[in-house]
Amino acid sequence: MGDARRFLSIDDEFQMVHGRLRQPTIAYETLGELNESRDNAVLILTGLSASAHVASNVEDPTPGWWEDVVGPGKPIDTHRYFVVCVCSLGSFFGSTCPASTDPSTGSAYRLTFPMLTLEDIAHGAKCVIDHLEIKRLHSVVGASMGGMSVLAFALMYPDAVNAMLNISAGANSQPFSIALRSLQRELVCNDPKWLNGEYPFDQQPQEGMRLARKLGMISYRSSQEWRDRFGRERITDADANVHTNPFGMDFEIEAYLSARARSFMDAFDANCYLYLSRAIDLFDAADHGGSVQLAINRLGIERATILGVQSDFLFLPDQQRELKNAMSSAGIRVEFEILDSIQGHDSFLVDMNRFRPAIAAHFNRS
Repeated sequence: MGDARRFLSIDDEFQMVHGRLRQPTIAYETLGELNESRDNAVLILTGLSASAHVASNVEDPTPGWWEDVVGPGKPIDTHRYFVVCVCSLGSFFGSTCPASTDPSTGSAYRLTFPMLTLEDIAHGAKCVIDHLEIKRLHSVVGASMGGMSVLAFALMYPDAVNAMLNISAGANSQPFSIALRSLQRELVCNDPKWLNGEYPFDQQPQEGMRLARKLGMISYRSSQEWRDRFGRERITDADANVHTNPFGMDFEIEAYLSARARSFMDAFDANCYLYLSRAIDLFDAADHGGSVQLAINRLGIERATILGVQSDFLFLPDQQRELKNAMSSAGIRVEFEILDSIQGHDSFLVDMNRFRPAIAAHFNRS
């Protein structure tokens, strides 16, 4: 099976907000064709745990993380648009990250990796766009961490973006979500196997990662979904191990969370997770102007679509409304919708009946 990833090796020193990297690599994938006027490019930036493989293609036919949204005839139609999905700097899926080798030492960066920000992720994406010789993007698209990253991109490069599709994100992180991610990081760092970031890569701090992911999954969905999907259904004694552990799993919801946590901890590096999690907390659009409104006033976009979800308590609808109001006040044409999904923060990945039309509408307005 092929690999559709491309790798941009940056020859020069890569300046970050809090440090620099020597000759980093940024991984990305492309779908569709760039037209002659080079004005049909769409940049997608990802959430914390997603790779650049946004959709299947000839080189890699495995399903992508947004398979129902990106592709021929889909809401982001690759017959019309040249789609570029960039793997975030600091992520474990191909771009330079804490698990990568520092060319200065020949050893993995680990905690010597500079403090990561979403501005650094946006900078890495801009390097890819410049490499592809794209002057102005048709749209930048992102959800969750990706929504904050595309906002950072548009604030840093106001002449490079025509439109924005921002989903389930905000101008910054609020105390509740910061508190959750802080506890997740603490669970990882308190795992004895974390070893202050010096664990062997084949011996990850799995218990800390497992608990952090379980807490994350609880925050990504809504109580209504859990009730409708699992109710109080029990699992079998054999699966629950109730005879050996009186406090073992007893309910289907527990087994579901355990399975999802295990699949994540087997596929992600702990230090990368810590760096990306902290980067979400650190981002604040107000850093680009003194207040959120003054920052938004500096955007060069002509229009935006802001989408949120009523049941999302990680990035509340009020945060999407704040973005919409600030953009409207800045004279930007804004379409705004809070969708009535019950899947919480993860709705943009699973509630396609609501999200496909809303995403398609953004591109049909162009």
